Amino acid sequence: MGAHEIRERLGGVSRQRAYQITSRADFPAPVADLAQGKVWSTDDVEAWMKVHRKEQDDTEG
Repeated sequence: MGAHEIRERLGGVSRQRAYQITSRADFPAPVADLAQGKVWSTDDVEAWMKVHRKEQDDTEG
């Protein structure tokens, strides 16, 4: 999945916010860095989101 798909899965965050998130040390490493941009494993991104969304939900409650 590319940055655009990640932005959509994160609820339509800005490009800047998506860059901040994908640059985090705990975010999965891209599986490829193409001329069009980085590409991440969908499974890796989904697993990361599952953990981090749970953390957000826990702090909001």
